[in-house]
Amino acid sequence: MKIHEYQAKEILRQFGIRTPRGEPAFSVAEAVEVAKRLGGPVWVVKAQIHAGGRGKGGGVKLARSLEAVETLAGQILGMRLVTHQTGPEGQIVRRLLIEEGADIRHEYYVSVLTDRKTQLVAMLASSEGGMDIEEVAAKTPEKIIKVFINPLDGISDEQALTLAKGIGIPEGSIPAAVDTFKKLYHCYMETDASLAEINPLILEGDGGIKALDAKFNFDDNALFRHPEIVAYRDLDEEDPDEVEASKYDLSYISLDGNIGCLVNGAGLAMATMDTIKLFGGEPANFLDVGGGATTEKVTAAFKIMLKNPRVQAILVNIFGGIMRCDTIAEGIVTAAREVSLNVPLVVRMKGTNEDIGKKILAESGLPIISAETMAEAAEKVVAAAKGAAA
Repeated sequence: MKIHEYQAKEILRQFGIRTPRGEPAFSVAEAVEVAKRLGGPVWVVKAQIHAGGRGKGGGVKLARSLEAVETLAGQILGMRLVTHQTGPEGQIVRRLLIEEGADIRHEYYVSVLTDRKTQLVAMLASSEGGMDIEEVAAKTPEKIIKVFINPLDGISDEQALTLAKGIGIPEGSIPAAVDTFKKLYHCYMETDASLAEINPLILEGDGGIKALDAKFNFDDNALFRHPEIVAYRDLDEEDPDEVEASKYDLSYISLDGNIGCLVNGAGLAMATMDTIKLFGGEPANFLDVGGGATTEKVTAAFKIMLKNPRVQAILVNIFGGIMRCDTIAEGIVTAAREVSLNVPLVVRMKGTNEDIGKKILAESGLPIISAETMAEAAEKVVAAAKGAAA
């Protein structure tokens, strides 16, 4: 789960990390009122979407008068903001953050994430913060300093000091930087985040350390512990089909291909998509119905896949372990009839009650294409999709 910048800063402040003063605004009038409350000669008008690169895309502007705040808010609200993270379709801006200006002497980068290779928590920092941090990582990785933290021990003063000195924090500001790094680590752990990032972390003219921008991703599996974070969820920023799938406890991700995939188990789903690509096809989605799929879930899965106008064939690939093949077969037949299935359907199932499941499909009267192996299923669904497209 992702959240907006202004929400991320609310969390940072709860953990004692300094940020500029600012408030969200959902209309031009609200933006002007926020600027009036903040006071001062300079304000930043920032688009709030779940993607980076907003500044380069024209979603972050400096205003030196209330009139400019009004003008810029009107320009940014409702715009389709395209960045390197949104793709060419962009995202509609529905929220703004109006923030006081900052006295920036230098921009740094810092983030915390789980390192799967070492099974430790990694804290990364760089002297080259700002909009081009991806370029820094690609071209000058030596400018990124890393420390690895055992979560049983937590971050030490020595590790935080290594980061602060490694990215060139001035001597007089090192204590503030060390304090910020330790608080960010604590924030990451306490919120069950999968990523906590401050970019840029700025050095102010008076030597202070402040988070000028922030980004969080949270582990969906831990959200039951954090209703206050769930309350931050913005469904407008999420794929509507993925939102709908979550209501049925389906793991669904939209892709760009034309072959719908319904599989039980994430590993098998990945292998199924790889096999489709091996035979020259392109998956339209990742869809894992899990081990407890019901007829209702399977029907919902079919409806979600078929809402995608690009889908020209569907492959169902089931391994009956915990999930029985006859249950899936009943769900397929019910779903196909309920949604008036009008694209080719290839089904491959193996495992528990396999013969019963195949019998249910054979006696359904539906034009279902059967396959014995995953390769055969992929070959048939790719051919069916090409035939439907012809």
